[in-house]
Amino acid sequence: MAGSFQTFAEGASINRPPLFTGENYAFWKVRMQIFMESIDIDIWDAVASGPFVPTNNMQEPKPRDQWTAEDKKKFGNDVKARNIISSALTVDEFYRISICKTAQEMWEVLRVTHEGTDDVKRARKNTLIQEYEMFRMKQG
Repeated sequence: MAGSFQTFAEGASINRPPLFTGENYAFWKVRMQIFMESIDIDIWDAVASGPFVPTNNMQEPKPRDQWTAEDKKKFGNDVKARNIISSALTVDEFYRISICKTAQEMWEVLRVTHEGTDDVKRARKNTLIQEYEMFRMKQG
C-alpha cells in the first residue's frame, strides 16, 4: 500500500495546525486561516469578527445557565479557535497570547507583534523608498 501513506512535514498536516515558531508570519497566517476555515468557517469567523455573546431580548448578555444549545455551539467556536491558535505556537509565542481572552485578541497580538501596526508599516515603507531614492542618486 505504498500510495495510501502520505508523509507530512512538521505543521503540514490536515489534522494539525501549522506550527508557528516566530518566523515567516505572513506564510503561517494564511495557512492558519485556511486550516480553521477547513474545520468550520464559523471558527474563522470567531477570529475575524470576535466571539459570539448570547444576549436576551434587551441585548444584555444571558446568564450561562440560560444559554440554548445554539448559543453554546456559537460560543464554542471561539473556544475552538483559541485552542487551534494556542496549539499552533511554540512556547515563546504562546506566552505572548496567554493572557488573551478571545481568539480575536490572540490573532491581533500576533499580527501586531510580527507585522507591526499600520503606522509602523507605513514608516518602514517610507524608509525603504527613501533608501531607494538615495541609492539611485548615488548611482547617477
